[in-house]
Amino acid sequence: MVLVSTPTVVKAGSVQLPGLTVPVSAATDRASVVQIFNESYNTYREFAWGHDEVAPLSQAPLDPLNGWGASIVDAMSTMYIMGLTDRFHEALDFTQNIDFTQSNTTDTVSMFETTIRYVGGLISAYELSGQRHSFLVDKAKQLADRLSLAWSKGNTIPFGHLDFNANTVDNQISNIAGAGTLTLEWSRLSKYTGNDTYRKLAEGSVLKIAANSAPLPGLPAQAIDPSTGLPVGGYVSWGGGSDSYFEYLIKYARLSNTNDNTFADSWLTAVDTSIRTLIKTSAVGNHMYLADYDSKGRIRHVGSHLACFYAGNWLLGGKLTNNDTIVRLALELNDGCWNTYTSDATGIGPEAFAYTCADGNFTGNGNPSAEQLAFYNRHGFYITDPFYVQRPEVLESNFYAWRVTGNHTYLQRARSAIASFNRYLSTQPGFAGIYDVNDPTTPRVDETESFWFAEVLKYLYLTFDDPNRISLDEYVFNTEAHPFLAPPAKAVYGSGQYRR
Repeated sequence: MVLVSTPTVVKAGSVQLPGLTVPVSAATDRASVVQIFNESYNTYREFAWGHDEVAPLSQAPLDPLNGWGASIVDAMSTMYIMGLTDRFHEALDFTQNIDFTQSNTTDTVSMFETTIRYVGGLISAYELSGQRHSFLVDKAKQLADRLSLAWSKGNTIPFGHLDFNANTVDNQISNIAGAGTLTLEWSRLSKYTGNDTYRKLAEGSVLKIAANSAPLPGLPAQAIDPSTGLPVGGYVSWGGGSDSYFEYLIKYARLSNTNDNTFADSWLTAVDTSIRTLIKTSAVGNHMYLADYDSKGRIRHVGSHLACFYAGNWLLGGKLTNNDTIVRLALELNDGCWNTYTSDATGIGPEAFAYTCADGNFTGNGNPSAEQLAFYNRHGFYITDPFYVQRPEVLESNFYAWRVTGNHTYLQRARSAIASFNRYLSTQPGFAGIYDVNDPTTPRVDETESFWFAEVLKYLYLTFDDPNRISLDEYVFNTEAHPFLAPPAKAVYGSGQYRR
């Protein structure tokens, strides 16, 4: 296998396939996605806001973690991209009345979730709408100033949760995803406010994580102590708790065009080590996946819907570093994740799953049941958590695969997901998650996630939209799928001398 390493610096390539167009039939698919969005949002609006008209909406209590306001702000960039002008302006009216100086909930506020949904959503909406609504930046600044409390103890790694009412931090162990997924949003805020402090705080956190000793080269431990800035344990994963740290390394290099090669080099090192150590194929079907690595140095043959973002991320980074090996492996990883959709009764992938592999069968979840083994022998993986909570990652990577290759297989896959959503997630009206993706009679979960609006439906819509709109050569998506307008690409990303 040819690995990432190269003795020379290679010029960056374009991400999207040049001249890519969608077929005429894509208009019907776009309309189907918009219909799902409208039905979902109408139901959300009715049950989350009540039956009053727009005027009282400004008085709705705000939950900064994940409440009413989260879905409104989280959905704004999707509304704009879909051309839902009335909805977008209604959301603008609501946003003007958010007061981030107070909280109407006793819950602590997540640094990670609030950044990617609110700060990212506000700034993306500001950019997409032609920078005409300056109050969006003002609101993002107001919120980031509150979130800056996470660094109030002189720490480099921000604390993960804050109490807005008491102005205190939650002194808990955090993770590299929470601490390393701020650079896109906070650097953008610095750009529009002229205050470089936001960028420096976010960059400093990532640089500290990257500089720490790691269980494997470029693959830091998942847990980290904000008080000391040091890793805790040695668990390594591209899944939840680690995922968007890796995602943002290459995305920040692209969005900022920084001359500091630490970001691109750290990403390349992580990918190189993953190819050497974590890439595995299932004993049945030869489905490729990235395994985990535990604190005892054991490979854990597990996968998750969350982790399946890696295929799209490797496609982006592989094209930016002009590395055909990374692109090829990314497409195989994408196929492995898509197999979790096609193998069950609903055509929708589960929350978590596991494999057996030629080098062992340790999953850390106990031995698979007879039913799980029978499923594995048919499909090459077995389900360990059957929920579908409206996650986007498999469709996100499918979107990247379409834009990079132009292969119509990815359009067909997106189309099949739309059909499955309409059949199994519809609550008539509305859409919700389900408890068991392998049971066609499974009940719905009584909630709708904000990332359903921000990510799932946006990636589906853009799969069928004109690729010249929100081009991957012109925009960088944050981990909540809020697009930021990027400058023209640099000639080279990475020094060619990254750590091995």
